[in-house]
Amino acid sequence: MISISSAQLDTWLALFVFPLSRILGLLASAPVFSNAALPARIRLIAGLAITLAVAPALPPPPAIPAGSWIGLVVLGQQILIGVLLGFTLRITFAAVDVAGELIGLQMGLGFATFFDPDSGGQTPVIAEFLGLLTALIFLSLNGHLLSLSVLAESFTLLPVSTTQIHAGAFSSLLAWSATLFATGLLLALPLITALLIANIALGVLARIAQQLNLFAVGFPVTLALGFLVLMLSLPYIGAAMEGLFSKGFQAMGMVMRAAGNPVQ
Repeated sequence: MISISSAQLDTWLALFVFPLSRILGLLASAPVFSNAALPARIRLIAGLAITLAVAPALPPPPAIPAGSWIGLVVLGQQILIGVLLGFTLRITFAAVDVAGELIGLQMGLGFATFFDPDSGGQTPVIAEFLGLLTALIFLSLNGHLLSLSVLAESFTLLPVSTTQIHAGAFSSLLAWSATLFATGLLLALPLITALLIANIALGVLARIAQQLNLFAVGFPVTLALGFLVLMLSLPYIGAAMEGLFSKGFQAMGMVMRAAGNPVQ
């Protein structure tokens, strides 16, 4: 007769539950995986499948019962690590949203909003278009697979333990978040420059021909010029997104190393 002790059962549960909590934390916060259009049941099934695949190769977990108070603290810590990793990568998508907001404002489409299933709110149409394009580029570059690869590597750099997360992880995340505005402005800079020149030309034209209705002429001009520059910029967006995603994955590694070692 096969007998299973409570210590063995606690070890098996810890081997599965602690990695599952970190994986579900990333799936709940990482771009593409956390899309509201993806049912929570699908994310849970994906988390279980990923855990079953990576659990046998992970370092042995600490001998802590998953249902104890210390086990609950470790469980919350693993969820926090997964959320940190997913949020670090999400900043790259947020930079594209900032660029879309700036472009839509300059084109005069700030009032044209669309429901964004990812954020659950209203988003300007240009930001929504760039967000969908970024998601497609992310998937075409196997960014979802790279995210899972970084997640599996995190168990080596930052194994499951009772050691607290160092505050350097949050400092690294805040330093990386500065990319949100800098990169968003750089992505929108070509179109902002073209529309600025067009607005200056329209201002000079309005001073020369004062009988000209600037509001009737300026809006179609800025709108058409904005779409033209955006169309000419599309072939170069892929390379820019590839570099941005590469920096995002490097930032994930930086956050993991800072969480495990305050010196780094």
